Amino acid sequence: MAKNDRIFRISKRIGRFSLDRRVIVILILAALFVAGRAYVAEHPEDNPAAPLDLNDPKGWATQTKIMSLRDDVPECRAVLERSGVAFTALDPAGEGECARPDRLRLGDYPLTPSRPPMTCPVAVGLELWQRDTLEPLAQEIFGSAIAEVQHLGVYSCRRLYGRGSGAWSEHATGNAIDIAGFRLEDGTSINVLGDWDGEGDKARFLREARDGACDAFATTLSPDYNAAHADHFHLDMDGRWSSVCR
Repeated sequence: MAKNDRIFRISKRIGRFSLDRRVIVILILAALFVAGRAYVAEHPEDNPAAPLDLNDPKGWATQTKIMSLRDDVPECRAVLERSGVAFTALDPAGEGECARPDRLRLGDYPLTPSRPPMTCPVAVGLELWQRDTLEPLAQEIFGSAIAEVQHLGVYSCRRLYGRGSGAWSEHATGNAIDIAGFRLEDGTSINVLGDWDGEGDKARFLREARDGACDAFATTLSPDYNAAHADHFHLDMDGRWSSVCR
């Protein structure tokens, strides 16, 4: 075989191998695309474009969807309806820095002494907290369900810490709730002020409940934060995109 013929045949093989590699790469990418579409269809919690449903497990896209609800009241209420959460929409109230265009009351959440008006994102946070943290934790530690979630209030037209100047509290728009304790169906009472410190089951419950709230709310402040929170958890849905958990 002439030298030029051998060179020509080797060149044809190299060209064919390069084409084969491109075809293989295209087939792999196509397979990954199909697999990816199938995955997000079966896991809407990981699909940023899928409507949020609180009945879905929490995924990597869930927190982003929750944080976006602050600026979209109709969509937030649609999330509650889609998730089967009972609530009553209320008329706007207040004015100025304490205007509350987003007000609703949860229908059957075990808040006591009342079910106060709150923003829709706070309602979403409470639902997630109860489902993902409070109920499983109460069953795990005490073998009993949650009967009451005791709060100190939602709305208060004031600046942070009641100061005469400075930033306004999330309570001023009903976008926060203070939780003081819990009562279980077996009668067990758990109180932030009295049970936070210690090594027992009640202290463990409170600390893990705080940690779980950090996954459901934009801001979670506990007795570990400062003395002003010695008797409650402050939970709010501030519009920031990174959470505060202390």
